[in-house]
Amino acid sequence: METARSAAEEAYEAVRVSNRNGASPYLLVCDHASNFIPACFGTLGLEDSELSRHIAWDPGALPVIRRMGEALDATLIESCVSRLVIDCNRPLDAPDLISPVSETTVVPGNENLTEAQRQERIALSWQPFHDTIEEVIAERLVKGMETRLVSVHSFTPVYKGVSRPWHIGIIHDEDDSLAAPMIDALKAVDGMTVGVNEPYSPADRVYFTLERHGRARGLACAMIEIRNDEIRDETGQCKWADLLAGIFAGLEPGTGTKASARLGKSHVAEKVNQKVV
Repeated sequence: METARSAAEEAYEAVRVSNRNGASPYLLVCDHASNFIPACFGTLGLEDSELSRHIAWDPGALPVIRRMGEALDATLIESCVSRLVIDCNRPLDAPDLISPVSETTVVPGNENLTEAQRQERIALSWQPFHDTIEEVIAERLVKGMETRLVSVHSFTPVYKGVSRPWHIGIIHDEDDSLAAPMIDALKAVDGMTVGVNEPYSPADRVYFTLERHGRARGLACAMIEIRNDEIRDETGQCKWADLLAGIFAGLEPGTGTKASARLGKSHVAEKVNQKVV
């Protein structure tokens, strides 16, 4: 697992693009890929142990989405800075863009920021991340490439004392042309508990990146949330990446608000019969 201290030893990048010329219609995005905090912010007043928690990033999401990208020949864009510094999946006017409290943890380094300090963080991470997504989508559209925007996140099994039963959640707004066939395919997996707009929904402001870059252009898009105890190790990460890549390889977006799945059975038949534990 990457830690903030080991990441600090690496050259700083705000955003990373992998396989920029990938042929897949899927453009994959990982908003909370890293718990790296640039050295100028120290640890934001937190103990190092806090920086490996979900408050700093989405544990397991990056290995899953990287393996998916490789399997699908898809382009991947990932944020390389912890959401504790600034949350790239929030609009600039969101109260939790730079949160002084994450879940129940006070973040001293985020308290009482000046406007200049706020603008510094936007320029450091948020702006490069979104500018890069804009550039990649524009390049694809100029080439006439179909583009379906998908983001991958992870969520905690328990949040503020409340257990979350879903293995995976698919988040979407009124356009479910991509989400509906994904949900149908996942529900066909033996033992799978699928959340539909659970544990979050667009009303929670978690759909910002997809709204800004996908929905604004009329692109099919959906957000995936995987419970992080499912992807805490390589075995779980590979299982979920392979399952999702298999579904995506044979998925065609539907039409309307009640889109149906049209899945290539050769891609997913053996995947959907796997028992989820």
